[in-house]
Amino acid sequence: MSERIKDIGEFPLIERIHDLLNREGLRSERVTMGIGDDTASFLPRPGYELLVTCDSLVEGRHYLPGQISPLDLGRRAMTVNISDIGAMGGHPLYALISLGLNPDRLIREVLEIYRGFLLELNPFGASIIGGNLTHSGNGIFIDITLIGEVEQGKSIRRSGARTGDVILVTGFPGQAAAGLQLLLRSPPAPDLLKHPLVRIYNTPSHRAQLGAAIARAGLASAMIDTSDGFLGDLGHICVESNVGALLVKEKLPISDPLRQAALSLARDPYDLFLGDSDDYELVVTCRLEDVAPLRALADRCGLPVPLTEVGRITSEARGISMIHPDGSRHPVPSSGWDHFRLG
Repeated sequence: MSERIKDIGEFPLIERIHDLLNREGLRSERVTMGIGDDTASFLPRPGYELLVTCDSLVEGRHYLPGQISPLDLGRRAMTVNISDIGAMGGHPLYALISLGLNPDRLIREVLEIYRGFLLELNPFGASIIGGNLTHSGNGIFIDITLIGEVEQGKSIRRSGARTGDVILVTGFPGQAAAGLQLLLRSPPAPDLLKHPLVRIYNTPSHRAQLGAAIARAGLASAMIDTSDGFLGDLGHICVESNVGALLVKEKLPISDPLRQAALSLARDPYDLFLGDSDDYELVVTCRLEDVAPLRALADRCGLPVPLTEVGRITSEARGISMIHPDGSRHPVPSSGWDHFRLG
């Protein structure tokens, strides 16, 4: 019979998590106190700024129970935080994790969630240095605070875009949104979780290595990840930089899997690209003369997806427009993901 949390209680579970982290995780020499005391402590590196972000995943709101493995759930939760650090040009260092769990949850599932965390942290030499466990209702919630660093003065903000800058995007925003719709609208099937777009939704990829490289090279004027959707996040850049944007519809990268999924969902693939997103791609703005060096840098970083030019920054404060194939130009709303929106 598989052990559940209620069979052993909180502190033995913490001990098992601690043992797992000691066996399979990494620990920085700059950590002076990790798990085991009231707080964690570490020594910051001279000449670097600290970056701090936090994000939560709530069962039924940010993922679908029964449609994702505990390992992939851990990976997903950590990836969304790593993406935020990467979008500032930073390198993740330390994570603090709070879990809300039902006492009936299997212990092996909790440990698999932590293995998912480590799968994403270990490649950076980053470590889990603390956290909290608490009783929740029927579902799981995961709250992660991730600390990173960036060389002083090198962080890339949303507020640096300037008129005439080129707008680029990595990968194919909209694929994760299509994957979610496939999960919601398709009848349950064993192969559904293997669908490439469902996999992209359940285990999104971050572009933190590229983001850090761009920051070191000083090639971007502004950068953000697409956690709120391409238009929503480009809108954040426009608001913070007090600029506008002009997109070219024919240049928007639509993958073949997204086109096929859009057809089966009776959706416009461009609406999926522009709307809500869980892809965690990067939107980057830069000077025209920096486009070629930026592409070369992406190649050196082994970026596994295209880096596509999709438009230009304009002087029309906060306005986003699109040029259509017939040459007409129309405004587009910059609304993105809203946690408190109905639906």
